[in-house]
Amino acid sequence: MPKLFFAVLLAAAGMNLAYGQSSLYTPREVKIAYKKGTRSPDGRPGPNYWQNHGRYEITINAAPPDRLIRGTENISYFNNSPDTLRVIVFRLTVNIHKPGAVRSGKEDSTYLNPGVHIDSYAENGQQRPWRGQDNDGTWRFLRLATPLAPHDSVRLDVGWHYLASLKSNREGMIDSTTYFLAYAYPRVAVYDDYNGWDHMDFTDEQEFYNDFNDYILHVNVPKNFVVWATGDLQDPNDVLQPAYAGKLAASYTHDDIVRIASPAEIFGGKVTAQKPVNTWTWTANNITDVAFGLSDHFAWDASSVVVDDATGRRASVQSAYNDTAKDFHHMVEYGRHALDWLSHNWPGVAYPFPKTTVFQGYAGMEYPMMANDETYEDPVFARFVAEHEIAHSYFPFYMGINESRYGFMDEGWATTFEYLIGTADLGPEKAMEDYKEFRVNYYTYDPSSLEDIPIITPEDALKGVSYGTNAYGKPSLGYLAAKDMLGDELFRKCLHTYMDRWHGKHPIPWDFFYSFNDAAGQDLNWFWSNWFFSNNYLDIAVDSVHEMTIRMQGGVSTKNAAIDIRNVGGLAMPFDVVLHYTDGGSKAAHFTPRVWTMDKQQQHTTVIVTLDAGKTLASLELNTGIFVDADSSNNKWQAQK
Repeated sequence: MPKLFFAVLLAAAGMNLAYGQSSLYTPREVKIAYKKGTRSPDGRPGPNYWQNHGRYEITINAAPPDRLIRGTENISYFNNSPDTLRVIVFRLTVNIHKPGAVRSGKEDSTYLNPGVHIDSYAENGQQRPWRGQDNDGTWRFLRLATPLAPHDSVRLDVGWHYLASLKSNREGMIDSTTYFLAYAYPRVAVYDDYNGWDHMDFTDEQEFYNDFNDYILHVNVPKNFVVWATGDLQDPNDVLQPAYAGKLAASYTHDDIVRIASPAEIFGGKVTAQKPVNTWTWTANNITDVAFGLSDHFAWDASSVVVDDATGRRASVQSAYNDTAKDFHHMVEYGRHALDWLSHNWPGVAYPFPKTTVFQGYAGMEYPMMANDETYEDPVFARFVAEHEIAHSYFPFYMGINESRYGFMDEGWATTFEYLIGTADLGPEKAMEDYKEFRVNYYTYDPSSLEDIPIITPEDALKGVSYGTNAYGKPSLGYLAAKDMLGDELFRKCLHTYMDRWHGKHPIPWDFFYSFNDAAGQDLNWFWSNWFFSNNYLDIAVDSVHEMTIRMQGGVSTKNAAIDIRNVGGLAMPFDVVLHYTDGGSKAAHFTPRVWTMDKQQQHTTVIVTLDAGKTLASLELNTGIFVDADSSNNKWQAQK
């Protein structure tokens, strides 16, 4: 590598200090949280941080092909806030299927149904009316009969029913006797320390924000139906015949991938207990949601993998699928690899849950310990999708992200891990090609102003292309740029500091930014401002090149090149300068995003880098890798002959 005179000086000087302190836009609600002491400007939860909690016991009855889903639940809701709650907000997510629901796009009759109907509602054992539910949207305010004092709790009992959607998207019918049911129960919305009650409409585009709750889920289904769900299956011997309960138990202890049950065995009455109705019971504590799938003809595979070397803890990996789906025959293999790699590499945190199940559906969608994934002819792409959804186990399910407002805090990370594990799976070149194709090219080559809306923009204010860009590819590039700038060791330290502070809680962007600053011991606000708070985009250019012959001490001469590089788009992106010599040789020098702090005007728009070329240059070019340049025509320089 040639000498990078300015880069060496930059590192030695510690440019975060030379550049000076900067500040980030901070919403008023966050400033108020700092004053209250619930959050801290150093990125930690404040000394007065709190979050509310619920204990749910849910019973759901399903008997396909009957689409009627009927349920009851009792909720113990704990008010850990300093506020007296006079109202409570329920989330009724399946009301997205009502004809009058606020949706991001059009839907046909196979998607539409009357939504959820509340059959009964009680507070602390006292029945109360649920009036006007024909006008309910995906959330509803209810005034409590008795205000809920700080550090007190209320018992809520709800009965409901709805029709499973004929068209399966994130939830609904997969086929006439296979359902994937998510968001199937009314739940108490999040009441948090900075925004109060979350009453954002679910529009079928932005995703979710839930409290960490404890769940007991009972699913009543006819015999010969198998249920897969979030959490630990309680008393498998009560719902499975001994041989199959034994195979399931054995799968928790070894790496071998086994067929727990085939469609023929299930259909033949060999697998489940032969009672008219079986009650499958699952438990999960301190988790943000539960989802489940059921079928009378899906194949069932399982294995497990060590995710925590220190304790030897294993996580179960299962799949449920139509036996004709060729890629799903390898799904447990894909899942084992994902949990192993994510636990030991990036994020490098032991998978925090006891299991994961990939269920064949139509969504490409994540849930705690579950994924609802399509089948694909290309097994490489099938693995790609599974790895992305499993990566969501960390963001938003280990870290309680408000996906509906700050989706870049979960989708951006899942996209980043997807690229990093893809590099291990496919090699750097193929992973880069796929990442550019799926996550970057459309964004960077689209000149629409919708592409340049700042990432920090609350995503409930966005839709379509601006939502997709700001949730997935653009923030992922920002995280990867930070990784390039800080180096793997320091970046890992920062990421783990953030995750240690905020797992099981509700971090917001400022908690992330300031945790990284604190762990790095650097003022990185210039970088966060540049990537997450600006309208910048990816485009750099070579403005000019000046070759110089410098006579060194002792009479030795060397050739240097001073390269004037302009940041047309403004994003502080890394790049390589590739030097091509008249003798046919070439060399490359890498510059991290920190190089842009050398801009004398402190605008991150121009920089002169001086390289020890050593020989006569024929040409040079800027290589931006995954940071696809919107206009690469000005990335080259040719020596005049």
